[in-house]
Amino acid sequence: MNRQAMLARVNARSTPWDIVVIGGGATGVGVAVDAANRGFDVLLLERMDFGSATSSRSTKLVHGGVRYLEQGNVSLVMEALKERGLLRQNAPHLVHDLGFVVPNYSWWEAPFYGIGMKVYDLLAGKYGFGKSRLLSREETLERLPTIQTNGLRGGVIYFDGQFDDTRLLIHLAATAADQGAVLLNYAPVVEITRGADGFADGVIAIDSESGQRMTIPAHVVVNAAGIFADDVRRLAEPEVQSMIAPSQGIHLVFERSFLRGNTAIMVPHTSDGRVLFAIPWHEHTVVGTTDTPIQEPSYNPLPLEEEIQFILDTAAQYLSRPPQRSDVLSVYVGIRPLVKSNGASDKTSALSRDHTIHIDNSGLLTIVGGKWTTYRHMAEDCVNHAITLGELPDVPSTTHDLRIHGYKQDVDSLNSLGVYGSDGEAILALAAADERLGQPLHPALPYIAAEVIWGVRQEMARTLDDMLSRRTRALFLNARAAMEMAPAVAKLMAQELGVGQDWIEQQLHQFNDLARKYLLP
Repeated sequence: MNRQAMLARVNARSTPWDIVVIGGGATGVGVAVDAANRGFDVLLLERMDFGSATSSRSTKLVHGGVRYLEQGNVSLVMEALKERGLLRQNAPHLVHDLGFVVPNYSWWEAPFYGIGMKVYDLLAGKYGFGKSRLLSREETLERLPTIQTNGLRGGVIYFDGQFDDTRLLIHLAATAADQGAVLLNYAPVVEITRGADGFADGVIAIDSESGQRMTIPAHVVVNAAGIFADDVRRLAEPEVQSMIAPSQGIHLVFERSFLRGNTAIMVPHTSDGRVLFAIPWHEHTVVGTTDTPIQEPSYNPLPLEEEIQFILDTAAQYLSRPPQRSDVLSVYVGIRPLVKSNGASDKTSALSRDHTIHIDNSGLLTIVGGKWTTYRHMAEDCVNHAITLGELPDVPSTTHDLRIHGYKQDVDSLNSLGVYGSDGEAILALAAADERLGQPLHPALPYIAAEVIWGVRQEMARTLDDMLSRRTRALFLNARAAMEMAPAVAKLMAQELGVGQDWIEQQLHQFNDLARKYLLP
């Protein structure tokens, strides 16, 4: 993917696009993949970078949702379990099995959770990841050597999926491009244009890098802006009522030593009824999440002190080495674009994770809600609606079996280049051609200089944040290390982008300001 080539294709087009998608997160890119795969002319426009908001800040799980099963939302669980299986099938380089243990400290927990996990297995059917079973105390300790032993009776193990969210997103963007879609990051939509009939007939967008104003006609405009979907709706109709009930979730990242082994912990009932996970991820330990209602979404939300303390206190109940504030390498915060409910509950944790498709009076098609795991099904549903709305050819979706860019089986999940799948060979070739590009960027993290070159040339990375937050996951894994490697990364990027010292200094200033928000005060 090359941004200049993408921009040139936008400028060269004189006829309406079949579908213009606003939003470059999991939902928007999924829509672009589905629509392009059906043969439609698709343009995706993202205000910032792909995955800048919610889609880069998940719990890193591809899962059916044990909590949703307890809430009685069986249809969502079944849909998510099927999509989980399809993701592993179509992107084995990015999605893999992970065992989860529910530790038991009371006599009733083993039979209670054991039965629940058997139902989970049953709903997965042929898309199952492995059979759940009861574990003895000794088996639990073997899988979780750092678990709190006082009162431990045993556990229940079940299997779900794990992934790197923005690596998958970038590969989905590449898949859309492979299918013929045009995608532009840093291209905010500033206006929804409307025809004589009052219906949306295109957009006006700005290329943030050049300032160019682009008038872009389309048969259908899809709003997939996630937490900012209401802002996009107001571009067409300023008085529309909000659909989004934003909820904030935080994760704390620690050294791998806090969770040795290759098994995660799932705590199904915390002190306030939430679910907590402690999972191994990229040779670190990620613990989360919270579910806190907030008033307004933002790109870089901050953790609340009560959220931090909740995770530390809860983790201390289950880990033999209670984590301290000083142990936190990074804290990242994501906002869920939950759909408002007419029910009585005020808790965002009770709101459905089903997706919603809404068509405003302007004819703007909005898709909100859902979850990462079900992105493909959401996209298929959205494009089906777009076909009807835009009177497009009724072509069926075939993404059920579409291999994601970089598809490669038998990838070593401990190899840091494994997340690139088949593209990893090209990155190794870059490193082999210039030994300097094979050098680690920081001793605490696995990334090499060749990944920076690849990210700029092939993955449309334009800023230090793009490279250190999403093309690599340095900022999410270790904020201080990311700040320390930033000058070397900025220099490499500047050479590729053809920019000078002023750009480097500006990027370092902006990135360091951002990275400090990932550190606990």
